[in-house]
Amino acid sequence: MSDALSSPAASAPVAGGASAGPVSVIGLGRMGSALAGAFLAAGRTTTVWNRTPAKADALVEGGAVRAASVADAVGASALVVVCVRDAAAVRELLEPVAADLAGRTLLNLTSGSPEQAREDAAWAAGHGCAYVDGAVMTTPPGVGDPRSMILCSGSAAAFAEHRQTIAVLGDPVDLGEDAGLASLHDAGLLGLMWSVFAGWLHATALVGADGVPARAFTPLAVRWLAGVGGFMDTYAPQIDAGSYPGDDATVDIQLAAVQHLLEASRDRGVDTRLPELHRDLMAKTVASSPG
Repeated sequence: MSDALSSPAASAPVAGGASAGPVSVIGLGRMGSALAGAFLAAGRTTTVWNRTPAKADALVEGGAVRAASVADAVGASALVVVCVRDAAAVRELLEPVAADLAGRTLLNLTSGSPEQAREDAAWAAGHGCAYVDGAVMTTPPGVGDPRSMILCSGSAAAFAEHRQTIAVLGDPVDLGEDAGLASLHDAGLLGLMWSVFAGWLHATALVGADGVPARAFTPLAVRWLAGVGGFMDTYAPQIDAGSYPGDDATVDIQLAAVQHLLEASRDRGVDTRLPELHRDLMAKTVASSPG
């Protein structure tokens, strides 16, 4: 390999001690390509590698350096970003070049479980590599938007060193040194998203049955979600304390309301499984409450 790809790249110091050095991206699916594209747009020297070389063509035309191998990609930068299919693919690609990772930081943006992240952190540490696990909380078009969260957990020193580089992708959120926390929060937040989408889709079907377009209903839904966020802020301390005074609303009142939702859905031929789930969970809570 060339000298340029065989030795660790020096990280240029910037204000606050953060690193603005070159970055390597391994894995060029839709997300990986978006990550590399954001680094290029920010003027970072970006080395890319993909199992199918043609996937790098557009990025190379845009100024990226094509690595001939995973080893070349690792050797090009002090920060190595990997975004591939799954945890098994990460290890398959990096195990043969583990020795080359020594002294570098691995930012793993591959979706996985908290347990896998902790295992990868231990594996990386065993090879002298700092490890940061991450989750990109947006779809590829949102990469580079400062409103998009990039959840990170793992080495505090590595996160601090490369925070400015990670910020090219979105807003870096440091969740602490437990490498599993980014994946854990990712799972929880995705569950929240899917639940919101399910509720919104059910609601658009409900009002749509009476002729209300989704585009007319959705601004009210978005406004309502801001109010729901306020409720969450109110209830979070109650969850942590394990104490639920019910001084603003009680579950039995919500149970009566969800029954109206269930009846309105049934009358309009809208799938009732979601309101039935709410009803059953609420009924179980009411039945188990003292008094």
